[in-house]
Amino acid sequence: MNKIAVLFDHDGGIDDLISLMLLLQMPHVELKAICITPADCYASDALISTQKLLTLTGNTQVPVSIGDKRGVNAFPAEWRAQPKICNYLPTMLRTDVSDMPPVEPDALAMMSRVIEQTPNLHILATGPCSHVIGALQQCRSVENIARVVWMGGAIETRGNVVTYNHDGSAEWNAFWDPAATQKLLAADIPLLLVPLDATNQLPIGRDFLYTLALNSDQGLCDLAGQFWAMTTNNLPSYEFTYYMWDVLATLMLDDQLDGVEIATLPLAVSVAEPSAGRIYPVGESDRQSVPYRVVEVVKRVDADSVLSRVISLLSRAP
Repeated sequence: MNKIAVLFDHDGGIDDLISLMLLLQMPHVELKAICITPADCYASDALISTQKLLTLTGNTQVPVSIGDKRGVNAFPAEWRAQPKICNYLPTMLRTDVSDMPPVEPDALAMMSRVIEQTPNLHILATGPCSHVIGALQQCRSVENIARVVWMGGAIETRGNVVTYNHDGSAEWNAFWDPAATQKLLAADIPLLLVPLDATNQLPIGRDFLYTLALNSDQGLCDLAGQFWAMTTNNLPSYEFTYYMWDVLATLMLDDQLDGVEIATLPLAVSVAEPSAGRIYPVGESDRQSVPYRVVEVVKRVDADSVLSRVISLLSRAP
């Protein structure tokens, strides 16, 4: 089997952790390293969760590092605290991480090393892209990068930023560090964007969780179901529904996923209030005055196909 090498940059939320489960269940993926961005998490909690999932699946050789970049616009504290509960589930409590190697002290050095030494490398970023950009800037060459897949942006739909001095047009990963978002879109590397436009088609509902529960004795289904169950009252002050944000981005690396429509769009990024972090299409009349780049974007998905594939992957024996 031909495997693809993956560098995973996540920010510790529940959907990031389920994304890690899915990556580790893809037989054609070789996970090279993990960077934790302290954005939608507190890094100490996310490190424990990451190490436990690696241990559960027999992947303790994968190096892990915690990035030190801080976004201009921090995620709400209650969002960052929520994933802590994952480490108190029985399976996680029983998992001993004493065999994990020491945490890599310099995330950017680790990431740039992997980029320079790994041919045909895929980078998956399910949090803000600040560390990806930082690593690219340190690299002598980025020719090994096959593609960056990033969960970020709200192109033709409303964003999910609800905060002071913002018009709600941006998605949080892009808003956390608007300058890094702009640099990623401008970078001379293959990029696939997975925005809210696509992930809004994949809400986490009772019917899906019930189907997952019917497979609770298979693979990681039970643990993933417990993680997702903790999101059913998620973020009540913002009245959000939990979606498969990072999960859909992760599935873009899957070699058996069907029902996904990808388009190419000319996109630009706003870095100023009141729309900082907004990623938007650039019309023909504006292309002389606005810096833009034509980027691949996931437009639509067949929800049934995606949900079926998620359950299939999670049902595999680790």
